[in-house]
Amino acid sequence: MWKGVWAALLLLATVCVQRGYAKEAKGTQSLGHVSVVIVGGTGDLAKKYLWQGFFQLYANQVSSGYSFSFYGGSLLPNDKATPILFEVLKGVVCPRELSVERCALVREQFLRLAEYRQLKTSEDYQALGKHLTEQLTQEGIVEAGRLFYLSVPAFAYADIAEKINNSCRPTDGAWLRVVLEKPFGHDFSSAQLLSTQLGTSLKDNEMYRIDHYLGKQVVSKILPFRRENSKHLDLIWNKHHIERVEIVLKETLDAKGRIPFYERYGVIRDVIQNHLTEVMTLLTMELPSNLSNTKEVLKNKLKIFSALQHLDRNCAAIGQYQAYNAEVQEELSKTKEHFSLTPTFAGIIVHIDLAQYEGMPVILTSGKMLDERVGYARILFKNDIFCIQSHSSVHCKPKQIVFYFGHGTLQYPAILVSKNLFKPDLMDTEWKEVTEHKDVSVLGLPISDYYVLTPTVEREAYAELISHIFQGRKDSFISAENLLASWSFWTPLLQSLDNTFPRLYPGGADNGNMLDFKLLGREVTFANEAVVMVTQDHMGGSGTESFQVMQGKYRSADMVSAWPEELIVRLAADLQAAAENAVREGGCFHLALSGGSSPLALFQRLARHHYSFPWRDTHVWMVDERCVPLTELDSNFRTLHDHLLQHVKMSYFNIHPMPVQMNQRLCVEEDSGALLYERDITQLVNASSFHFVLLGVGYDGHTASLFPGSKLDARGNSLVAFTESPAKPHQRMSLTLKAINQAQKVGVLVMGKSKHELVTQLSRVKDNPNNWPITGIRPTSGRLVWYIDYDALLG
Repeated sequence: MWKGVWAALLLLATVCVQRGYAKEAKGTQSLGHVSVVIVGGTGDLAKKYLWQGFFQLYANQVSSGYSFSFYGGSLLPNDKATPILFEVLKGVVCPRELSVERCALVREQFLRLAEYRQLKTSEDYQALGKHLTEQLTQEGIVEAGRLFYLSVPAFAYADIAEKINNSCRPTDGAWLRVVLEKPFGHDFSSAQLLSTQLGTSLKDNEMYRIDHYLGKQVVSKILPFRRENSKHLDLIWNKHHIERVEIVLKETLDAKGRIPFYERYGVIRDVIQNHLTEVMTLLTMELPSNLSNTKEVLKNKLKIFSALQHLDRNCAAIGQYQAYNAEVQEELSKTKEHFSLTPTFAGIIVHIDLAQYEGMPVILTSGKMLDERVGYARILFKNDIFCIQSHSSVHCKPKQIVFYFGHGTLQYPAILVSKNLFKPDLMDTEWKEVTEHKDVSVLGLPISDYYVLTPTVEREAYAELISHIFQGRKDSFISAENLLASWSFWTPLLQSLDNTFPRLYPGGADNGNMLDFKLLGREVTFANEAVVMVTQDHMGGSGTESFQVMQGKYRSADMVSAWPEELIVRLAADLQAAAENAVREGGCFHLALSGGSSPLALFQRLARHHYSFPWRDTHVWMVDERCVPLTELDSNFRTLHDHLLQHVKMSYFNIHPMPVQMNQRLCVEEDSGALLYERDITQLVNASSFHFVLLGVGYDGHTASLFPGSKLDARGNSLVAFTESPAKPHQRMSLTLKAINQAQKVGVLVMGKSKHELVTQLSRVKDNPNNWPITGIRPTSGRLVWYIDYDALLG
């Protein structure tokens, strides 16, 4: 019987849907028609969250008296995008409260109400506007409003807003709501410009600047929690009781696929300026008398922004995961000399110049490629109890409130209050207390030491905010004043960090304590500043200002360090001494040189000052070469020729460029260029052991043209191999680790402040050639010497 009823309802509903209605066949009086347009409707955000969010809105409103139509728009033509859109729509999931039968009915209705439209030109928007108006007339329905969700890059906002204003405004009496995704600008000036541009097409009450963090249930509960528990919190929510506030967002993912965006924005602009800053204002603002009064909430937020103390570079510690620079080179087609200063990690200390919070640090930190995915805000209180014996007593443990956004060890959103503080009040049915716990710890305390509150039903942030947009609620969105106040606060710090080199870190669990930072008054510094393990064998003078050359140990090998000019003088002298010794003992000197910018000063020193260098008895080999014609500027040999070889007298037959171009083509395996170079080495170099190999090291730990992840141990006994670089030109020819490690002496030249964090990291990592090729340099019977200038060594 029931199956027959549902079949009849489904048939009747289908007829209503085809007429443009999205309500029950027998329902309440129509409240009007809502047209939803997602611009960027086939993009990643729409696929992951937006269509699901709008389906949830539809499922919740289908019986309310509203009718709906849904449009996905993008730059793609209809025939290409329509299959993509409907593949996404088929994947929407019904809310838990819907029965299986009703779910099938609602999904069927939703699919019938959706269509794709190309939205590229002004004519496309004109056609859309005409279609929306004609639909209303044909169906004889009243319009409630039009909702445009711009899931597109920010640079397109102003143009699309103008097209909407010109062609797609609703009929009189209906509302227009345009949703804008972050980023809202790049700094204060660009945000101000964007705000002005949008203001020419849209009214402020028509714009909904979305920050999905404000849709997270725990974040939206911060103000209500503070209000509901004011009898406990009013006395302790101040500098006398709070030790510090921590707002943390950790990610395990890298930035691959997002490099064009991420290289422009970095971690501070991506999540700290918006997500974490909004959480900070909710935690520290004065409680409004009416939590739903948008104007009062904004007014109190702006008071916090006006009280934030100025930030400069000393207020932040920044880092960059090791592989990021190679990803930039690959996705943005940069050369291997390019290095990025974009931070992928930041720890920042903020102070609020209000009597309530004076001297109380607020720590904001976020990063990619960290050890776990988790987000939380932690209020750590001072503990005034000194425990003599029972240190495991609950009163001796940290006092803290944790707003846990999700993921991590707990795996669900929650508000946790340590039991040595107070038991929180539960004021509504949308939250419940968790009394049965897994055996996990959260921020140093076992879960059993907390009172735990969690949502009765978990809801996705975008679905929650889409519901607010439909209702016309603006308390969970960013106003123009709020936005500009935030950028006004963050822009000076961003400008001060423009030329700061971030600390490199390997990523994941391997980071260890490398990113730990400490607070020194109002400044932040990494906790482990003693970054280079150096044993000093000899120092001339009492400090770096008064000595020229220092000898010591680095990574258990010999190290020579000096100011840049003195270091080059020393390296040139060492090279000449090695050459003279080799000629004296065997009649010739075999020298292998790397490309790159580091050795240019050395080449010039040798050419201009070492007239007694035994060039006539010297053979010059290449450590590596790019697969480009040797006459091109990108060629390592061209660089060596221009800066050294053309200035010294040596036999043409003693110069050995790598044969990367054979048979009028570059680096083709069948041409056997690598085998040819290996044969020359075997025939001319005694025991294939160079007298001196000079190397550099890249920001990702590569040396020669041996790059991370290239399975160096798979080269076997080869002396020369073709390799692949993450940066263009990708193809290279290189000496292998075996060839380099057979040398009598290997020198590694590292220069410049930009290499300081690399030197720091290399002093800590273990030998792992596949991840850090430079750590595979271990001469079999020869000697390894690091030549590191003070800029790279000391920063």
